[in-house]
Amino acid sequence: MDRLIYTAMTGAKHVMEQQSTTANNLANATTTGFRAQLDTFRAVPVIGPGLATRAFVVDATAGADYSQGALQQTGRALDVAIQGKGWLALETPDGSEAYTRHGSLKVNENGILQSQSGLNVVGDSGPITIPPDVSITIAKDGTVSSVEAGFKPGQSTIIGRIKLVNPPEDTMTRGDDTLFRVKTPDGVEADANVTLIGGALEGSNVNVVDAMVNMISLSRQFEMHMSLLKNAETNASKASQLLAF
Repeated sequence: MDRLIYTAMTGAKHVMEQQSTTANNLANATTTGFRAQLDTFRAVPVIGPGLATRAFVVDATAGADYSQGALQQTGRALDVAIQGKGWLALETPDGSEAYTRHGSLKVNENGILQSQSGLNVVGDSGPITIPPDVSITIAKDGTVSSVEAGFKPGQSTIIGRIKLVNPPEDTMTRGDDTLFRVKTPDGVEADANVTLIGGALEGSNVNVVDAMVNMISLSRQFEMHMSLLKNAETNASKASQLLAF
């Protein structure tokens, strides 16, 4: 059987996988703080007897697009957007740290500052607890302060400081929960150079036009691989006819 079948099959398979990635990016074009996933193709020669005239196709995940998305003003006190590079640190259920750019925060029924998904925001000394009946402000360095509600503006009370980090991008991996983690088990130290913008959220950095063009291109590549499979079938049929005589 012609090895072309296996070559075209692997190409079609990975085109479909990359099409799935592109579709996922498009589905998250309006997700706050989303980072577009990037995939690349690479050819791997088939090792065996004879000349290396065949190659398999492999879809290699190149990582994520870390460019900043558009900022949207919300005016909400618990909405923050990271200016430039950096991440918010969250505590996962297993006690480890994960990082996100989704700055829409909330206070749960126990007064703990959390993400919208219910994960505790990491502070300098653990979770940040918000007292009841207070107005919250978050400074650009992540400092969380409170002023008692119903009183004239006066001196604010510092509650804690959100942990802001900026690990090297090549050490970060995306999890199935859309949160990013570093490869080192000890986590990342806080970075004082990371700053926040209060009352704003960062949108997704997915370029819808580029994603649509990429989807069309992948569809044409898939059709090309299907044509190769049909050619292999035709060649096999003609060869069988010639051998039958």
